Amino acid sequence: MANALIVSAGNNANEYLARHMAELGYTRPAIVPSGSEARRLLDARAFEVVVINTPLPDEFGHELGVDAVAKTDAGVMLLTKADTADQIADRLQACGVLVLGKPFSAPQFRQAVQMAAATCQRLALLRAENQKLLDKIAQLRLVDRAKCYLIEKKGYTETEAHRLIEKQAMDTRRSRGEVARELLEAEE
Repeated sequence: MANALIVSAGNNANEYLARHMAELGYTRPAIVPSGSEARRLLDARAFEVVVINTPLPDEFGHELGVDAVAKTDAGVMLLTKADTADQIADRLQACGVLVLGKPFSAPQFRQAVQMAAATCQRLALLRAENQKLLDKIAQLRLVDRAKCYLIEKKGYTETEAHRLIEKQAMDTRRSRGEVARELLEAEE
């Protein structure tokens, strides 16, 4: 079940937002009335969607939106009066905060929540892809260190060192990184 956070000081608004989010699968969203409580909760838990209904009692809410985008993977929505939305939308959207002007219809709200959730999911995919690339770079560095060791300490040529690591990896059905790590550990 996906997690959602509603930051809103109005009880009527909380009921309305929670009801429409439940229709999208967010059956028990966390609801807090202030930016400071939201920040504490964002530090403690991961959320897919964060909805900020402005104004909040301790701040307007746009700062919280920018903080939430910077510190979490959540899709963040800011609900504000239409005239204010027009003034701040460009700046906040450049930071990754979706801005929805009030009043809005139920279908508009649900569509905005779906867009925020899609943002979160896309970010998760990008983070996973980035991690795979970082792992691959780390493995390449390890293999290069092992090749340097073989060249400098054992007198191999670069081609011979490369071939040795490749052959051991194929023969033992392990990755080149594991073979390289084993060579370097044996040297120490």
